[in-house]
Amino acid sequence: MGKEVLKVDNVSMKFNLSSEKVDSVKEYFIKLLKREMEYDEFWALQNISFSLEKGDRLGILGLNGAGKSTLLKVIAGVFKPTTGTITRKGKIAPLLELGAGFDMQYTGAENIYLYGAVLGYRKDFIRSKYDEIVAFSDLGKFINVPLKNYSSGMRSRLGFAIATIMEPEILILDEVLSVGDAKFRKKSEKKIKDMFDKEVTVLFVSHSLEQVKRLCNKAMILDHGQMKAFGDIDEVAEIYQKMIEEQ
Repeated sequence: MGKEVLKVDNVSMKFNLSSEKVDSVKEYFIKLLKREMEYDEFWALQNISFSLEKGDRLGILGLNGAGKSTLLKVIAGVFKPTTGTITRKGKIAPLLELGAGFDMQYTGAENIYLYGAVLGYRKDFIRSKYDEIVAFSDLGKFINVPLKNYSSGMRSRLGFAIATIMEPEILILDEVLSVGDAKFRKKSEKKIKDMFDKEVTVLFVSHSLEQVKRLCNKAMILDHGQMKAFGDIDEVAEIYQKMIEEQ
């Protein structure tokens, strides 16, 4: 402990939700000239600051629309924050939308190499881990079937198996431990716990307070893009419990 691996400094994220639907560029400019366009500015995150040390496991709690996924995407580098800075040290593995880089026309086997490349793995590294990925995903002979014939659970299992083979310094998990059946959930939670043992720093979004308490040492509450609490898991869980009861 004691080594800072992630620092989020005064981060805000603004989206423009245009209330007018415009079908063409020409129409857009005409409406803009006539000032008929109404811009609805929406702040998904406002002035978020915190830091994590090596081995910290942060559970991010909040109701729907609180900004949890947006925060993870900003930290992962998917979004650039409107204001503020993010400093990360080491390799980051974002498990945000499992299998977002998959191609439905290709087989599971082909997608292991494709998705691996999207995540930044070298081909020889993927080849060395191929059997492990197939075994973990429990897909058996389906590995040679095109993904368009997979159920969403099968795709998620394959995505999880590929994304967790690397040993990152920072692991970002967005609701991914709720994929698959009970048996696979148990297996994926164990896999994540094994990664914890290697002092990986984890940011974890889950709707389950129990799961956050089981896996995390720190927690944060987001509410409409604002950080309401940050600190030790037990203290923050208590505050969150009261928030839920007051709903």
